Amino acid sequence: MTAAETRTARAVERDHLAARFADVRAQTCALAAPLRAEDQAIQSMPDASPTKWHLAHTTWFFETFLLTPHAAHYTPFDPRFGYLFNSYYEAAGPRHPRPARGLLSRPRLNAVRAYRAHVDAALQALIDSAAAAAWREIAPLLELGLHHEQQHQELILMDIKHLFAQNPLAPSYGAAARPRGAEAPALEWTSFPGGLYEIGHAGEAFAYDNEGPRHKVWLEPFAIANRCVTNAEYAAFIADDGYARPEFWLSDGWAAINAQGWRAPLYWRGDDIFTLAGECKRDPAEPVCHLSYYEADAFARWAGKRLPREAEWEVAARAAASHDAHFAESGEFHPRPARAAALTQMFGDVWEWTASAYSAYPGFRPAPGAVGEYNGKFMCGQLVLRGGACVTPAGHIRNTYRNFFPPGARWAFSGLRLADDL
Repeated sequence: MTAAETRTARAVERDHLAARFADVRAQTCALAAPLRAEDQAIQSMPDASPTKWHLAHTTWFFETFLLTPHAAHYTPFDPRFGYLFNSYYEAAGPRHPRPARGLLSRPRLNAVRAYRAHVDAALQALIDSAAAAAWREIAPLLELGLHHEQQHQELILMDIKHLFAQNPLAPSYGAAARPRGAEAPALEWTSFPGGLYEIGHAGEAFAYDNEGPRHKVWLEPFAIANRCVTNAEYAAFIADDGYARPEFWLSDGWAAINAQGWRAPLYWRGDDIFTLAGECKRDPAEPVCHLSYYEADAFARWAGKRLPREAEWEVAARAAASHDAHFAESGEFHPRPARAAALTQMFGDVWEWTASAYSAYPGFRPAPGAVGEYNGKFMCGQLVLRGGACVTPAGHIRNTYRNFFPPGARWAFSGLRLADDL
């Protein structure tokens, strides 16, 4: 590549990232727009965060990791915000306790919006003015920050749904009306031969550090279901006293369901279900959603099957003939029934629990400094989910993406797909 071609490519990259930055930041504000200031200040449980906090934290990320080290004349909007809106980055300094984020009535929402505008203007100026050598450091951090913000877009929807579900008025976030009446295709199986496969990210496109390095895995022959488990199928498990039969449950799962009193997925209310469009009748054909790992595993045992391992899931997703994907861009924020009879719906609708513990791939090394705390420090006590959900931005997901949650988490848009040995 000639020097002129290199300069042109760099300019194209800058323009692309500047446009993406504007789009992602605007989309976060659009997700918050239906909410009143009162809605945005409340925290419904320690694992959730107020919308206002998400708006500020994603801004803190750009301020801390891009502007402070790379913009020579940048003036922080408010030095106190570093303590308030750091999440878990130990190397970035002390922080306000996570369970107490809902106590931050100040700063007010208007101040957080001003904070976003301040950082957006400064970052746009940095993008426009950074010298070539500095841009090589800035561009990867900017890309990481955009994907980080897209994660928080999903969290905004997860957290506000949990918050509204606690309200006796069952308020609606204002999600789009959902199509109804579709029948789920019959449950069928796609088989894969055993052998040596490669999984994990490769190439120049963005991926989180935990998606690599690409490496080989040996898989025994397996089969995977063509679609996710539906509400109707999960209701049959409940009707067969699934929550009262310890033979289906891991020991920790049995303890959890009895301690918490779980007898159905989160947000099921008799024949109804709570959604971001309010309370409505539960559609039997939709993928079952808001399950813990324990519940997903228990259903699989009851069905005489198992959950897929994450390597099996990735291999199957590469081979899927149909990508009947349904992401956040629909505005429905609720899973749809599968439509195709072939292996489908591997992406979107519901995150799919796998049987794999969240751990490092062979050769994984976290990046130095605070950015290296992004994924690696959580590689203990969590399970991997794959595929994205109906609240995931479409441009945020890929075949190698590894989401992870503790096994008892239910407020994520999580479901399951069955697998079996051959």
